This record gives sequence, C-alpha cells and structure tokens, in this order.
Amino acid sequence: MPVVGTDAHLPGLPAEALTAGALRERFASASQGGRWQPELTGDGVLAGARTASPAAVLLPLLERDGGLQVLLTQRAAHLRDHGGQISFPGGRTEAGDDGPAGTALRESEEEIGLPRERVELLGQMPPYTTVTGFVVTPVVGLVRGPLASTELALDSVEVAEAFEVPLAFLMNPAQHRWHAYAHEGGQRRFLSMPWHGSTADGSPREYFIWGATAAMLRNLYRFLAG
Repeated sequence: MPVVGTDAHLPGLPAEALTAGALRERFASASQGGRWQPELTGDGVLAGARTASPAAVLLPLLERDGGLQVLLTQRAAHLRDHGGQISFPGGRTEAGDDGPAGTALRESEEEIGLPRERVELLGQMPPYTTVTGFVVTPVVGLVRGPLASTELALDSVEVAEAFEVPLAFLMNPAQHRWHAYAHEGGQRRFLSMPWHGSTADGSPREYFIWGATAAMLRNLYRFLAG
C-alpha cells in the first residue's frame, strides 16, 4: 500500500508529558470531565454478516531508564482474526470479566503471563470498532516495578513474540504514516508506525505496526496532546 503522507506537521509531545506521573495526571483530569473525542473510531464496515462483539486490550507501559516503553505482541500467524499482525494483549470479553479492564487483565495473563497485580490501571480509551467485528476498549496500564522479558510466559498458540517500542517514538506524529487504497469504488486510508527493532536473538527487524493498533496509538497521542 503506497504511503501518501506523514503527520510531521503536527507537534510532538515533550518528554515531560510522557512520564508515568504525567500520564496519571492526564487520565485523572479526564475522569473529572475533561472533553476529548477520539480521532479514529473504527476500520470501516464490518466484514460479511458479522455482528460486533465486545473486546478489550491492555496498553502496557513499562518504566525503563530511557523512558516509558509500550509492550506489544505479534499474533500467531494461524489465527483467524488479525493473524500475524502486531497487537496489544487482549481479546473477546467473557461473561465473568469485570468490565473492559477485567477483560484486558485476564487476556494479558493468558497471552503473555503478565500478572494482573503488577498492573496499575491508569484509565480507558474510547472503543474502536474493527472490520472483523470487535468493539475494542483500550485499557492503559503501568506495569509496576522492573519487568524482564524472561518473566513473561507467551502462549505460543496465540502469540508469536513480545517486544517493546519507546512511547516517545509512537507519540511522535512524524512517525505516523498514512496509506491509501481503492475499495469498492472509493478510497480508504489507514495508519502505520513501522518500528526498526531487533528480535530476541538480536537480529534486526522491522515491526510493521498498523491498522487498529496504530489507530489506538494515534488516539492516545491525541488524548495526551489535548
């Protein structure tokens, strides 16, 4: 898909806005009635005859010496929905879940072995509807204490890999690339935020962050910039 532009004209967020304390304050002020609307609310029309199902994901933030990092996963290639794509840990809501946060915490435990007691919940973002039929609520959480990659236990059925990306990179609109493609006589656009990192064995690799995951990160940028 061709790149039709970036958003380098938008202001980046200063380092002081991307600390754990600053995020706590921003979510606290929003919970007291601060006005804010998400920029992106969904992919488009649902595929086939699907009806939307509630789901939630966790946006886990890790405190490192160089600043906050976002923990992301690559989904297993064989999965029916979004196989092989970069995503946050999460999934479909189950009957026993205590709201979106309960779903996000349960799925994170199941998918990557992140204990729920290690997560300080900061707040929720507005739901995002995917073309595959899920209304996804992003839940932002700060992981308490240092977390080594060896502490994670990935469910190999669902998750191929877990990796980190600096929050400062993802919150820099110069890294937000717009793609366009023809669809049913019209044009659709989507965002990507490619990250050049390395695999667990140190091999260089590009992680292509796009679609719903990139859209949720873009909404987080708008929220923090607001």
